[in-house]
Amino acid sequence: MSVATKLPSSAKPATEPRAILGPAGNRVRVSEEPKKKIDAPKKPHRPKFPVSEVPQSVVRNNISVDSSCSSDSSSSASSLKLQSSRKTVKRNVVKPVKAKVAPDCDDVAAEIPQKKSGPLKRCDWITPNSDPLYTSFHDEEWGVPVHDDKKLFELLVFSQALAELSWPAILSKRDIFRKLFDNFDPSSVAQFTEKKLQSFKVNGSLLLSEPKLHAIVENAKQILKVQQEFGSFSRYCWCFVNNKPVRNGFRYARQVPVKTPKAELISKDLMRRGFRCVGPTVVYSFMQVAGIVNDHIVACFRYHECTANAKNDMKPKIEEIEVLTKDLEKTCFSC
Repeated sequence: MSVATKLPSSAKPATEPRAILGPAGNRVRVSEEPKKKIDAPKKPHRPKFPVSEVPQSVVRNNISVDSSCSSDSSSSASSLKLQSSRKTVKRNVVKPVKAKVAPDCDDVAAEIPQKKSGPLKRCDWITPNSDPLYTSFHDEEWGVPVHDDKKLFELLVFSQALAELSWPAILSKRDIFRKLFDNFDPSSVAQFTEKKLQSFKVNGSLLLSEPKLHAIVENAKQILKVQQEFGSFSRYCWCFVNNKPVRNGFRYARQVPVKTPKAELISKDLMRRGFRCVGPTVVYSFMQVAGIVNDHIVACFRYHECTANAKNDMKPKIEEIEVLTKDLEKTCFSC
């Protein structure tokens, strides 16, 4: 009996499921058991955790995986493409945001400050209420390099007169100065007598004090000596700076000094040679107005113009400057 019972179970054929005719006629359907085995998808193996011990990150990942998976490989590939396209879209979305930070060309042009067509920027000591003659002096002469001996002598006299007069007052009497001092010819002024100096009166008073008038005559005599030694008064003055103007580049007028070590050196040498009323303050004023020093503030429109004028000026040869500098150093250190 035990053998008979085992035979039927082992003799089951391993063939395909038998087709069964349905009630509709020739339509063929497969038995239910094979259909379940064929259609039932295999579920992925998942570790079993107690509900309390399942991490929340695992739950989120499983939900996203289940929602994105499909029954066939084509749907899974399309979902991957969709996810990748979403990522690329997110990356591309950042670029327009960055581009918005940079303004458009029209915005940039609107934000750039346009050059104002107002009055020119000058040094702080020139104000809207300044004398027009004083303003023209600033715009055309002050700080321009001078190499003419007569012009340098004139500017030296004006720098000495600043102790008693202001620049606007000096400029208003400029024609009177030139007439009385024979256009500042050193050879002519050196021959002035005391009687002639006493006749230099304007409105009943002397043009300058007697010490200043005597100093002008004495300085004219010393300029003649300098011309014999150096060839010209200009070469003597410019050899202290190697024939190149000093550019200080101050931003504010209050930064401009009244004297410098270089001015003290020139003042000392001038006084040693017999010049009078040539202290460091007077010498530095002379250096400024003669263009030996460019003390226009950087914002002033004349700062760069004076520099350009200095480059265009005729310069003596380098060998000649070196010879003059060595001769001057010998005379300075010998005292």
